[in-house]
Amino acid sequence: MVAVLLIEDDDRIRLSLSLALEDEGYTVHTAATAEEGLLRQRREPADTVLVDLMLPGIDGFQAIRELRRDDDVPIVVVSARDDTHDIVAALEAGADDYVVKPVAVKELSARLRALRRRGRSGPSAAPQAQLDLGDLQVRAQAGEVLLHGQPLALTRTEFRLLCELAEHAGQVLSRQQLLARVWEYDFGDERLVDVHVGRLRQKIEDDPGSPRRLVTVRGLGYKMPR
Repeated sequence: MVAVLLIEDDDRIRLSLSLALEDEGYTVHTAATAEEGLLRQRREPADTVLVDLMLPGIDGFQAIRELRRDDDVPIVVVSARDDTHDIVAALEAGADDYVVKPVAVKELSARLRALRRRGRSGPSAAPQAQLDLGDLQVRAQAGEVLLHGQPLALTRTEFRLLCELAEHAGQVLSRQQLLARVWEYDFGDERLVDVHVGRLRQKIEDDPGSPRRLVTVRGLGYKMPR
């Protein structure tokens, strides 16, 4: 059974969301603070972590950074804060997805299933064993990326995004296409794509401010030149 760690300080929300997720078939671990959640994840790792942003003590942003430092576990923010700055900051901290309260449990469960499939199936959209783009090599089946011969540390989402773009080098992929192919969502916030592209550029570009390996095609989307 898939285990979910829910880090939420509101007792009522924590209880109601736990019960709803259990009804969806998940095993739910809970924590009322980030400190408690981080400790529990180290001792009893869950398959996915749900984290609120407004927590006592260590806030959700720092909790995400702490989790991401040690673990590639999928992280979904569940927060009442829907400001673009907060969403972007959470994704840049290392979250894979962002859901705004009040939560529609069926939608959240669909997103969790998509995260689970992506983690289990790997880069299904990139069947070639190796993609060479100059000094950037993407070894899709091996789960490796080399830049100037040196391995890069990418999250699962960053890796899938890079594989998708590399497999279609020379083609423009829209944000909605990338949401469908990488996140496996028929719905979703296009900011997910923009922020992860930005994070990926920080790792694969010599000058992220003037990208040449992963470029924006204004009004259309993104592409990797051949």
